[in-house]
Amino acid sequence: MTASGAILEVNNIEVVYNKAVQVLRGLSLAVPRGQIVALLGGNGAGKSTTLKAICGLLPLEDGELQAGRIAFDGTATAGLEPHVLVRRGLAHVMEGRRVFEDLTVHENLVAATYALTGRKSVPRDFDAVYAYFPRLHERRKGLAGYLSGGEQQMLAIGRALVAEPQLMLLDEPSLGLSPKLVEEIFTIIARINAERGTSMLLVEQNASIALAVADAGYIMENGKIVIDGSAERLAADPDVREFYLGVGGSGESRSFKDLKHYKRRKRWLS
Repeated sequence: MTASGAILEVNNIEVVYNKAVQVLRGLSLAVPRGQIVALLGGNGAGKSTTLKAICGLLPLEDGELQAGRIAFDGTATAGLEPHVLVRRGLAHVMEGRRVFEDLTVHENLVAATYALTGRKSVPRDFDAVYAYFPRLHERRKGLAGYLSGGEQQMLAIGRALVAEPQLMLLDEPSLGLSPKLVEEIFTIIARINAERGTSMLLVEQNASIALAVADAGYIMENGKIVIDGSAERLAADPDVREFYLGVGGSGESRSFKDLKHYKRRKRWLS
């Protein structure tokens, strides 16, 4: 997948935790400007670590980017603090929502205006957020801690929108939600991308719905990319489907590395 015109370029990065545990091994990916790119893989593949590396959050968990380069909007992110990246237009919607439970919905959005410091005046209202999430407008005076899981996910995405990001990193937005809410959330994600041109890197275990809204995708296994391509090609690939079912024809667990089709592609195994 070409990095031409990419708002995000991750080139051959290696990440180690506690100076001993290597989680990412030569990982490379790109997010073309204005597109949604899905980053898929099982638990422990390194998806969330990839997002934390991009956002500069690794030091908070005793992690370290030991090799490689990450560039956001053409500028290397090495040495930039997370809040600086946010103010430059990089928003991270973390797994588990992370809303301020003791603040109201409106106060959560007000808190997010900190990301606009140095860029423009603080908005007096949040009409754009409430237009995408009418339910938040209905509950704007209520405490965020009393929202449902789906409403908290809406609020987490809404807070990111307040910062007017060029790129949103979304970590497992479907986690813990009912199928109906998942469909609603992903419909809004697709609208935001289409209407605002916001680029997105979407980490998700629900491969089918992620590929339904994405332009392209990468699949991770054991800290590295094992396959990439257009969303349509990945969604139609029988081996990708088999991988996400988690079983082979004999009922045994299988890996991409067990499939001869992929062994011909040495770069996925090096």
